[in-house]
Amino acid sequence: MTVLTFGETMALTRAVDTGALAHTSTLHLGIGGAESNFAIALRRLGVDVTWIGRVGQDSLGDLIERELRAEGITADVIRDPDAPTGLMVKERRTATATRVWYYRTGSAGSRLTMSDIADDRLESATLLHVTGITPALSDTARKTTLHCVERARALGIPVSFDLNYRRALWSPDDAGPVFRELIALSDIVFAGEDEAAIAVGDGTPDELVARVRDLGPRESILKLGDQGCLAIVDGETYSLPAVPVSVIDSVGAGDGFVAGYLAERLAGEAPADRLRTAVTVGAFACTVSGDWEGMPRRDELGLLTTTEPVTR
Repeated sequence: MTVLTFGETMALTRAVDTGALAHTSTLHLGIGGAESNFAIALRRLGVDVTWIGRVGQDSLGDLIERELRAEGITADVIRDPDAPTGLMVKERRTATATRVWYYRTGSAGSRLTMSDIADDRLESATLLHVTGITPALSDTARKTTLHCVERARALGIPVSFDLNYRRALWSPDDAGPVFRELIALSDIVFAGEDEAAIAVGDGTPDELVARVRDLGPRESILKLGDQGCLAIVDGETYSLPAVPVSVIDSVGAGDGFVAGYLAERLAGEAPADRLRTAVTVGAFACTVSGDWEGMPRRDELGLLTTTEPVTR
């Protein structure tokens, strides 16, 4: 049982301390990217994952490859000698506000093509997971995403789609039609409120989750942040509150949510249990700095509700 995902992973620098980046002397170097965040979270929950993506022929590409493989992910890393690895810079401006800058125009990751996705990887996958970031990177990345989704459907492989809108990459007007096309081709769809509105228009959470479902997927899941989640699965509606935590860094929480849901779905768990694990993994992701470092292992899922401060 292997989940396949692909997209751009970048080097990530973030300030060690809270405050303006201009006055920071110490930075932490790591990696980040929605698909690799998801892959790491899923692997820590015990699911085999294959990640495919391009990086530059540079030290940042070395870092990405090393980190992914260290997490136990099967990483098909394509080295591009003609483009650099992308870079993401995070500033924790205040205790509750994080700003992110991307330096990815013309990056290796944006040059993804259909030839990068080996046929046997797709044909052997139990599930394909894609995000709305990849089709925004370039024309070839968009075509690759659509081709893989259509091919997965033809093979009877379930498709999971997380809208993951990035306004730095495209406008709502450009994203909307692509989102709707991918939603209609997917079995499981995840979106935040603002993201769903790009695809189906403004509305209440109940209206949004229903409109997304009406486009075709059997499972429509709305991520509501600190308000939890709302889902329609096989015609039944589910709602679950968030797990309360002290938020350090919320970047990556949505990726963890998706991983938690899909891990339980692959294990044959009921929708309510899928959502319970989803909100738990999302909460864990918020408790530390970094996009994926806080993702829990399966035996840690109960730690957020334990009353014992020390486990011996």
